[in-house]
Amino acid sequence: MPQQPRKILVTSALPYANGSIHLGHLLEHIQTDIWTRFQRMRGHECYSVCADDAHGTPVMLKAQELGITPEEMVTRTRAEHHQDLLDFHIDYNNYYVTHSEENKQLSELIYNRLKEGGYISTRTISQLFDPEKQMFLPDRFVKGDCPSCGAEDQNGDSCDVCSATYSPTEMKNPRSVVSGATPILKDSEHYFFDLPQFEEMLKGWLRSGAIQEEMANKLQEWFEDGLQQWDISRDAPYFGFEIPGAPNKFFYVWVDAPVGYMASFKNFCDNNGVNFDSFWNKDSDAELYHFIGKDITYFHCLFWPAMLEGAGFRKPTGVNVHGFVTVNGAKMSKSRGTFIKGRTYLNHLNPEYLRYYFASKLGDSVTDIDLNFEDFTQKVNSDLVGKVVNIASRCASFITKKFNGKLSDSIENPALLAEFQQASESIAESFEKRQYNRAIRDIMALADKANQYIDAQAPWVTIKDGTKQELTHQVCSLGINLFRVLVTYLKPVLPKLAEQAEAFLNDSLSWDSAQTELKGHGIEKFKALMQRVEIDKVNAMVEDSKESLAPAKPAADPNSPLVKDPIADTISFDDFAKVDLRIARIAKAEHVKEADKLLRLELDLGGETRQVFAGIKSAYQPEDLIGKHTVMVANLAPRKMRFGLSEGMVLAAGPGGKDLWILEPHAGAQPGMKVK
Repeated sequence: MPQQPRKILVTSALPYANGSIHLGHLLEHIQTDIWTRFQRMRGHECYSVCADDAHGTPVMLKAQELGITPEEMVTRTRAEHHQDLLDFHIDYNNYYVTHSEENKQLSELIYNRLKEGGYISTRTISQLFDPEKQMFLPDRFVKGDCPSCGAEDQNGDSCDVCSATYSPTEMKNPRSVVSGATPILKDSEHYFFDLPQFEEMLKGWLRSGAIQEEMANKLQEWFEDGLQQWDISRDAPYFGFEIPGAPNKFFYVWVDAPVGYMASFKNFCDNNGVNFDSFWNKDSDAELYHFIGKDITYFHCLFWPAMLEGAGFRKPTGVNVHGFVTVNGAKMSKSRGTFIKGRTYLNHLNPEYLRYYFASKLGDSVTDIDLNFEDFTQKVNSDLVGKVVNIASRCASFITKKFNGKLSDSIENPALLAEFQQASESIAESFEKRQYNRAIRDIMALADKANQYIDAQAPWVTIKDGTKQELTHQVCSLGINLFRVLVTYLKPVLPKLAEQAEAFLNDSLSWDSAQTELKGHGIEKFKALMQRVEIDKVNAMVEDSKESLAPAKPAADPNSPLVKDPIADTISFDDFAKVDLRIARIAKAEHVKEADKLLRLELDLGGETRQVFAGIKSAYQPEDLIGKHTVMVANLAPRKMRFGLSEGMVLAAGPGGKDLWILEPHAGAQPGMKVK
């Protein structure tokens, strides 16, 4: 069915310029790239842009730590990010940076229009101020005791123990993360955006289908207590854009970060002769889509559309929200090696394995995606190597060796080919709606039918029968045509595989290619298109991703008296303070075969499970431990034992034997709570 040409602009959330791209980021970039590649295959004018998010206090402080300017650090990080994305075959029309002249001009334009419209006001507020560093402290740069439950060492805006949210000025015993100093309250004039004036517009826009219903429902909570004015300014020192007419006042990073979408596209338009205004004007007939994670929904679905509305620009057609990435069922963990950077993955595995696996899991909901390595290995090997590539592998050698590399002039089973071709629109609809998992499921069902057809026809048998040469030719030619249709459907997901298949087929694949067939067409000699996932490489990637959370032990000086005197082998109080003691619930306990003293424990830390081997077998039966609370060292470097990986240490006391007792905290202690 012919498609009406569409004009589409797509963006992904901007990676922050103070760290590397990891698999959590890649979920979004891959989701975006599949959708934009699909739209281009359908013949639409579709552009995608992204950039590094460069501004803010964390970037400024990280640059100071490295002894370079923020601009230098951002330049390095952007280059690293862009190369990682390119190596995952993510094809942005422009990958830019928010610290740009285009972004400065557009941010000032939007601010000035909002000010002229009466949407900007000022008032004096009190904030925590670091007297040593002479700077106001963002919420995340304050630590202290939770004002609700009293838990120590909590962030300045929320408590990890009781989940309370609060202002950093409410914390008990606050301290600056930057210097360790006790912050003081200090007054400062701040600039505010009058978000409440846009309440009715936002309510209507949220219910227009621009965002998933589950997220629209979640955002209603913001309206229940009444929208508040939004603080859009930060005081010097700050790495960002200075507010026009306000010396030493800077735009808060979340003001100019989304404007970075416009700036990246403006930079692309100016260099490629594309009309910027036709995509961003209020009366634009173009479509605008943002792909983001659920943690930044309120910025993109409240503040950003209100800013655009107030400044006279168009609002997004849709904001597509996805969930987080978990690995093997748990949050990504540096100690377990499941906090995996994109570059570490690329050092070990084919990027298209990850593209395919994420696609097979991604729907249009906000559900978290679990990267289970066993499932990952099985799915890629079974689907891509065992089904899709196997079709071409089984048929190509017969065409090359017996039929001079040329496909037959007729189709042996036109009904089967027609079934593959008729799936085009339903698969296209799945891609359009971001239901990639359904598209993959349907494509693999077709791949199963192709393999069943080849199995039934058994060309390796018929080729030996002189009377069935033409049948063999037609069967293998149909197999190649079915493979071609499948690769066409998979091209948005697997662009490199498709490129290799196009070289093999002597063909170029658009979405409409599925509706034609190759007859009497010459193909090249088949070369392996994809290797199986090797579990050893997966394990090596995990091992390379592990970071010890324990402080490094300095080498001992052999001339030091501390080496000769065991009692004097002391540590400082600061060293002791680094030990992270946590409450843990013993979720599971069992004997360890071939071990005289060990029990294997699974410890629940409140959302995270650790495996620990503890030498307490002489004092406890496993069944007596299940459900008990104890205390563990949570930041001890994992230790590889012949029975498995031990990820911490349970604290126990006593002379030994049966007189050995694990530490049991007071009643009411919760898993994950810090012990001080």
